[in-house]
Amino acid sequence: MSFRGATTRTHAPSAAFTGIDFTATGKQLGYGHVVHSDNVHDGAIIPVPVAVISSGPGPVALVVAGTHGDEYEGQVLAHELIRELDPGKLSGTVIIVPAANSPAVRGAARVSPIDAGNLNRSYPGRANGGPTEQVAALIAGELLPRADFVIDMHSGGSNSTYLPCAFIYRGPDEGLWREKVRAARLLGLPYVMVVAPMLEPGSLSSAGDLAGIPTISTELSGAGTVDRHALGAMRSGMPQLLAGLGILKDAAAAITAEPQWLELVSDSPVTSTAAGLFEPLVDLGDAVRAGQSVARVHFIDELDRSPRLYQARIDGVVGILRRPTLVAPGTHLMHIAPVLDPTGP
Repeated sequence: MSFRGATTRTHAPSAAFTGIDFTATGKQLGYGHVVHSDNVHDGAIIPVPVAVISSGPGPVALVVAGTHGDEYEGQVLAHELIRELDPGKLSGTVIIVPAANSPAVRGAARVSPIDAGNLNRSYPGRANGGPTEQVAALIAGELLPRADFVIDMHSGGSNSTYLPCAFIYRGPDEGLWREKVRAARLLGLPYVMVVAPMLEPGSLSSAGDLAGIPTISTELSGAGTVDRHALGAMRSGMPQLLAGLGILKDAAAAITAEPQWLELVSDSPVTSTAAGLFEPLVDLGDAVRAGQSVARVHFIDELDRSPRLYQARIDGVVGILRRPTLVAPGTHLMHIAPVLDPTGP
């Protein structure tokens, strides 16, 4: 995997952080500054925890978790990396943000309880904006330009469960796309889910694409808890990825098995048109055919009414499954992801 200027890039220390000098080697634990005046935070800052583990010149990986506070597998892995990575075993730098939207993490919520901000819809952010916009500006303006590669770790959160996958935006050009595909293979998760270019313009993946920095995401199960199998897969895959990036010494960078490649398309969602109780008729990972009944919704108050039945619109694999049982019109019950060529995209 190539890097543009990875060993020659220099940056001055930033006043936006306490405890971090990006020119220093070793392991540093500090925080970024978010300033917000309300009844709770007046005369204070909202800290965004940051760790920098560096051996000096070399490629730089930016690892982000806690973009949504109720997505936990990535947060657990980020904290493990902070504790376990040894600067003496690196040939470069790993910057880790384990709780990017720290108010959402502390509130066990998808969005910030302070300003209802969804960090993954807020990039590039505003340095003088609300708390969530400030975090986006801190990451996009201060950390992203230092990076040669970015991984943003997500999972399904409280509202859904995903197949454990690397989650990658197509494009934005052939070179970056090749680097994303190789990184997804190195990570070694069972699935790779491909989505349209710039799927969410305010996401970190889109910010990385706009900056010309290879950026991938993950979806690591979810359901508002920690899936130990997805976490175990990441524990195995992250050293392979860092080795393949040229950062982690004395670790294998082998692609051990080809993942199953899936794609989310416009016909993927199976969407409820009723309010009631969601009953899935298929499981996550099941292969389904267009027209197959995959879900039904039971009406709560109409006791003599039969449940409404829903069919898949396309052939594919159940890649995302709704978690809470209570649904409303417009709720996506599941997503069916067509299978891409087994040799990859």
